[in-house]
Order: sequence, then structure tokens, then C-alpha cells
Amino acid sequence: MEKKNFHIIAETGIHARPATLLVQAASKYNSDITLTFNDKSVNLKSIMGVMSLGVGQNADVTITADGEDETDALAAISDAMKKEGLAE
Repeated sequence: MEKKNFHIIAETGIHARPATLLVQAASKYNSDITLTFNDKSVNLKSIMGVMSLGVGQNADVTITADGEDETDALAAISDAMKKEGLAE
């Protein structure tokens, strides 16, 4: 199991567009990938789940990947977060 913490820096947090990009990045992998915020965890492959968390600016989130391609999955999601200016 791989786990990484992120601090959300985007003014709008994880709203529709970045949530879609994260879901698309996660969906390329077979691993189970979860996004945790305020003690609630959702499947990162579910746009409705991600949007339901209401992650705003300055939030701290944890992404966990568990499976055969967990390392690659977490690296790709991390790159997507940084490329979009979502997190540091």
C-alpha cells in the first residue's frame, strides 16, 4: 500500500474540472485508490465521490493506492496534482 499526503493550494479546491482530471488519472490503474479528507474516504475513480467531499483551498488530503500498480498510480496522480497547480 502506498500513501501520500497533499496540501491543496488551488483557490477553488478540488472542484469539477480538477476532480475530473484526478478521476481520469486514477481510472487508468487497476489499484484501489482512495481520497481521504476530514476522516471520510471515497474511491478516487468516482467523480461523485470526489465532489461529495467538498475539498477546499488549504485542505489536507491523503491519497492511498493499493494493488499491483500502486506506485505508478500514486506517481501519476501526484504529477497531475502538481501540473494542475492543485497541491504541493
